[in-house]
Amino acid sequence: MKFIKRLLILAIICILLGVGTIFGFYLYVKPELPDVATLKDVELQTPMQIYSADGKLISQFGEKRRIPVTYDEIPKDLIDALIATEDSRFYEHPGIDPIGITRAALVVAMSGSAKQGASTITQQLARNFFLSNEKKIMRKIKEIFIAIHIEQLLSKPEIMELYVNKIFLGYRSYGFGAAARVYFGKSLDQLTLSEIATLAGMPKAPSTMNPLYSVARATTRRNVVLGRMLTEGYITRSEYEQAKNETILSRYHGAEIELSAPYVAELARSWAVEKYGEGVYESGMKVYTTIDSRLQNAAQHAAISNLLSYDQRHGYRGAVATLWGEKSAAWDANKIQAHLKKQPSYGELKPAVVVKVEEKTANVELETGDVVALPWDGIKWARRYVTDTRQGRAPKRAGDVLNAGEQIWVQQIGEDWHLSQVPDANTAMVALSPENGAVKALVGGFNFVHSKFNRATQSVRQVGSGIKPFIYSAAIDQGMTLATLVNDAPINRWDSSQGTAWRPKNSPPTYTGPTRVRIGLAQSKNVMAVRVLRRVGLDESIDFLTRFGFKRNDLPRSETLALGAGSLTPMEVAQGYSVFANGGYYLKPYYISKVDDPFGEPLFVANPQTICRENCDAVVNKRDSENLQEEESLLDQTADMENEPSLAPQVISEQNAFLVREMLEANIWGGGSWRSGTGWNGTGWRAQKPLNRRDIGGKTGTTNDSKDAWYSGFAPGLVATVWVGFDDHSRNLGRTSNNANLGKEQIAGAEAGAKTAQPAWIDFMVDAVADVPEQRKVTPSGIVKVRIDRDTGLLTRKTDGSSMFEYFEKGSEPKDYVSAAASSGNIYESEGEELF
Repeated sequence: MKFIKRLLILAIICILLGVGTIFGFYLYVKPELPDVATLKDVELQTPMQIYSADGKLISQFGEKRRIPVTYDEIPKDLIDALIATEDSRFYEHPGIDPIGITRAALVVAMSGSAKQGASTITQQLARNFFLSNEKKIMRKIKEIFIAIHIEQLLSKPEIMELYVNKIFLGYRSYGFGAAARVYFGKSLDQLTLSEIATLAGMPKAPSTMNPLYSVARATTRRNVVLGRMLTEGYITRSEYEQAKNETILSRYHGAEIELSAPYVAELARSWAVEKYGEGVYESGMKVYTTIDSRLQNAAQHAAISNLLSYDQRHGYRGAVATLWGEKSAAWDANKIQAHLKKQPSYGELKPAVVVKVEEKTANVELETGDVVALPWDGIKWARRYVTDTRQGRAPKRAGDVLNAGEQIWVQQIGEDWHLSQVPDANTAMVALSPENGAVKALVGGFNFVHSKFNRATQSVRQVGSGIKPFIYSAAIDQGMTLATLVNDAPINRWDSSQGTAWRPKNSPPTYTGPTRVRIGLAQSKNVMAVRVLRRVGLDESIDFLTRFGFKRNDLPRSETLALGAGSLTPMEVAQGYSVFANGGYYLKPYYISKVDDPFGEPLFVANPQTICRENCDAVVNKRDSENLQEEESLLDQTADMENEPSLAPQVISEQNAFLVREMLEANIWGGGSWRSGTGWNGTGWRAQKPLNRRDIGGKTGTTNDSKDAWYSGFAPGLVATVWVGFDDHSRNLGRTSNNANLGKEQIAGAEAGAKTAQPAWIDFMVDAVADVPEQRKVTPSGIVKVRIDRDTGLLTRKTDGSSMFEYFEKGSEPKDYVSAAASSGNIYESEGEELF
């Protein structure tokens, strides 16, 4: 009895000492324990996502990939697998598992090493949220106390939900929702039992037991999980056997980008960081842009296809590299694939290696290991590049172009693969809504991986003849009409300060004498534009152009302004043309429509400017808006959900905008009657047949030496600008000769806006307005239509081919009728050689 009594006393003392020790440890670490109540309002770190206006994912930014799921969305098999593998008494213990701890301690005592873990799911949750993974006694003690606190605060389903969403599972994936996407490209509810068991086995060592690192290790660990599920009674023997025999098929799945708009994504990212700070990368916010996915796809395809066409007609610059020559042994497939996997891909352009060349075809191996044939139609374009203005002879066989062992670029067009190359030149395209300024499509260059410089918003280039509509708008504001005659004749003006004569010339250098303004702009007559500028006045013209949002410092105080010496970005040019398309209103472009938090609650809602068309006393008058927004960036978005939308200022009259649109429509459709011999085309005539509608208009733009090529124009509800040029300002776009291997439709001669940029605008607009009914012309009040003589612009009573109807702002129409003297050319007098 004494022995038993002493044993009981010893046991009580040990218990008291143990409890005292635990309590002492608790008091010691209590100041360092975190407030687990924060788990009630925890915000899981999820990446910021960028979307199009119609909900297509453009990009996501953030180091941690996470797709949070609720407890009800977690598959039962996953919960069973985790409990069976990680914590079989999860629903019974208070945060720590004494039985598990005892068992683990015995294993350590018997084997001398920690072969079995004792951490419960709750303890793992405590470690993931509040502690590090360092293996120290004090960290383990803190983990135990935090786990007990968590169990007191949260229910078991809440603990399981946080665990499933928080745990790291390799390859930047946090939580099982993200891991399902990364490893299998599926959502959690789409996983098979085998795939669930694979993921459930990864928490032990996510970096080495994932199927991307080692399929063998992942398979072994999966089978352990399945065995535990079978032992615990969560699955049947047949389910176990079926899942165990399933091969793990896994590859890395990045974010499922649904829309290619990387330059837009970067604009949105930088905007979000500036507005909300660096925390956006873990905020889970959803940024919705104004981009229309259908229009973006059309713009991307049109701009890049046009750029590749330009590049290819100037010749083939040869292979990227030669991996083996005629006297060297050919590489085997494994070596070729290993090399190709190190090479980048640029959109549709894929790296490939030539493995065989025949008379009219060549076989190439792709990164995937597939060997595909390049047909003659995909090779015959590749005459040798000499310079930007010279090309070699057209090839006659595939061996003239390709040799086995060469690394090249290929692209798939339809069913066939074609030889291609990374273009030296570059491009940009912007499409806006003229009704609210929303950016509907934006292409900042050939490829974002190739160059992150956004040419649509950052590249300031001379605009060439694209500036002329604004000069003519200024002249209309001063009373000029579409029927006013301007002398289309060479200018020879001596500049005494320079000691030289300035001789601007038309391109081509043909002259027609006194010519109506409508024709002058539509046919882009350079000397007429200079004379129009002189009539308006240089300073007055610059003042007028600032109404369209152009910065004064970008507009040279020189008569070369009329020929496009001013420098603007494609975004600025598109915005300027929007003023003509919408009836005279300046609308600042914007590209962010709204921002939601992870739960769909709005954080930001854009309030773009609106156009007031009735009872518009509050609208800013054009004469009260000098230097409008001159110092602002077009893409500064400062309006938020608390601000009322502002009214767009009307910077030119509705009548002025209508008359300029008439000239821009004539740029495509020309005028006159071909049957009666008075027909003529504008420089944009190539859009007639593909678009075949009269509610479109635009303007070509080409700078000196063809360094920049532009086309800007409008269609119902849309304005678009295309630019093509070299980033290297010293290079010009050159010229090409006919390729004997190609048909009659090929582009040849000197590069210019109509040949180099307009094809992309046409292709884009064909898709953009395919389902948009053609709109009837609406004539604004204050516009009259009268019959005039084609040669003189005066009134006429004739109804034959010598006459036509023209639009005038009421009061500006001609008052005199053409006389017999007019036909002899004596009706007009001018000083010297000029009409004004």
